[in-house]
Amino acid sequence: MNALRWLLVGSLALATSWTWAEPAEEPAPLAPVRFVLTFDDGPSGEQEDNPTETILDALADNPTQAGIKAIFFVQTRIPDAGASALGRALLTRQQAAGHVLALHSGTALGHRSHRGLSDAQLEQSLLDGTADLAAVSGRSATLVRPPYWAYDDRTLAAYARHGLDMLLTDITANDGKTWGFKASPRRYIHMASEMRKVRAKMLAGEIPLVDGVVPLVVTFHDTNSYTAAHMREYLEMLVSEARAQAIPLAPRPFYAEREALERAAQLRARDVSHRSDMTPWWWRWLQW
Repeated sequence: MNALRWLLVGSLALATSWTWAEPAEEPAPLAPVRFVLTFDDGPSGEQEDNPTETILDALADNPTQAGIKAIFFVQTRIPDAGASALGRALLTRQQAAGHVLALHSGTALGHRSHRGLSDAQLEQSLLDGTADLAAVSGRSATLVRPPYWAYDDRTLAAYARHGLDMLLTDITANDGKTWGFKASPRRYIHMASEMRKVRAKMLAGEIPLVDGVVPLVVTFHDTNSYTAAHMREYLEMLVSEARAQAIPLAPRPFYAEREALERAAQLRARDVSHRSDMTPWWWRWLQW
């Protein structure tokens, strides 16, 4: 009798535990994504097969979405690039095509970390760079991305004095190497990895919405000839890898108007709570 009683009690407890178990919560649906395309280091000064020109052609005409607008973080005073006749012509073309001109470097010293510049050098670089961009666009620049993405409290204060918001990146193509071996045989594997990280951040609510979409910042380098030759492939890759990770896309997955693109970029730049996550720790250790 006792054995039967304990059997009935155990059965009742098991049944009750099943009844009390709450169903697992379904994750909230993700908001649609729109890619903020950005390019560093240009314009290229190459006279033949100029990669900046090739990228501009690809953004204007490609099978994924014609008329894509991008943000170009430029070096305005490099003698054989931004400060050359060809470089100035490319800046003018970018502005006329509806892209956003933003500052990378305004010094003839080249691709120098802002953290390594003296106060006077940094101030002059920002003064000259913003003046150069205003001469092309007819308006003040609003965005900056420092070389090597290296910043500190001193450089951030300098940017603020010049009305510049610093924008880093969510996804990088790892194409910044512009000498030696430029190919990217692991580009699909790498992009899939980057997209998985982005999805995790979206699920954690770490990327804010702007105008009803999640603006994901993607970084390429328009001085890289391999990137330029494969730009149309990269555009399709971003879309296909997002879909593979079940990340919904806006009907137009890339920005097509300069004003909306710049607004999204500025709001992302002002999200300082997640800024440090936009630069990988290993990059900070290597370059800072």
